[in-house]
Amino acid sequence: MQVLIEALLPADLSAVAVIVLVIAAAVTSAVTAAVGIGGGVLLLGLMAVVLPPTAIIPVHGVVQLGSNAGRAMMTLRHINLVTIGWFAPGVILGAWLGSLFLVDLPLPLIQLCIAGFILLLCWGPAIPRVATGAAGTLIAATLTSFVSLFVGATGPLVAAFIKQQQEQRLPTVATFAAAMALQHAPKAVVYGAAGFVFSEWLGLIAAMIASGALGTWVGLHLLKRRSDQRFALVFNLVLTLLAARLAWQALADLL
Repeated sequence: MQVLIEALLPADLSAVAVIVLVIAAAVTSAVTAAVGIGGGVLLLGLMAVVLPPTAIIPVHGVVQLGSNAGRAMMTLRHINLVTIGWFAPGVILGAWLGSLFLVDLPLPLIQLCIAGFILLLCWGPAIPRVATGAAGTLIAATLTSFVSLFVGATGPLVAAFIKQQQEQRLPTVATFAAAMALQHAPKAVVYGAAGFVFSEWLGLIAAMIASGALGTWVGLHLLKRRSDQRFALVFNLVLTLLAARLAWQALADLL
């Protein structure tokens, strides 16, 4: 057991921190599977406290890649393949553009914009069908994938967009999982090319992905007990809280 724990420990990370992160991966994955959103942002907030600043977004990205890929596999038959077919090229384009500008952007401004768009998509008038069609999906994927390389928390915005397209809870969760798996995948390539040493973190990442799969399994069983109407209400309320959190952080930084 001691050998296993030591293998999981990256430099300057205690055994307690590793255990907390592994448990958190399971809990936050269960939250995302059951509610549809929120777990990734919660995990990012915890990782921001525990991990070195340079490791937060790349490690979070790969863990979320594994978590979302696992959830997508468990809900495979509910994925809207048309949406994903248009989302995928946008991810590639956005990641490529982001890799050209891997510098510090005005984070408070980005956070306020994301929060505003989330609230508009949740509580504003229904956006035109053309905006959620092929072209809209491509543009949304490109923009959110670009911003994701710098912020690491565009999941709520993607979720709000996906919710505009899907009317039922399982297609919403499944399609969102597939979209986020695609969006997190380029981070390993971009940050690896930029010099981040993933090999030092592979043990922790693998343990968090494995515990996340267990949490996803539990969360999906809870999701199937909800009605579509109740799911939609909870989904929008959680997104609103996440948007408020982003706005509060942005205003605190600006002031």
